[in-house]
Amino acid sequence: MAWDIVVDEDKCVGDEECVNACPAQVYELQNGKAVAIEPDECLGCETCVEVCPEGAITVTEV
Repeated sequence: MAWDIVVDEDKCVGDEECVNACPAQVYELQNGKAVAIEPDECLGCETCVEVCPEGAITVTEV
């Protein structure tokens, strides 16, 4: 199964919540914003969506 991960850069505050919570290590911070550097590793668990206080992340099945 494949997942489309979108991080809204305007909403992302770079708090690293998604980076720290993701069990598949999909994210890293780049220039103070979260970036999905390993989207193919996404499990679709949506932990990142749940922990993001700004609602900056969406994960959708493709």
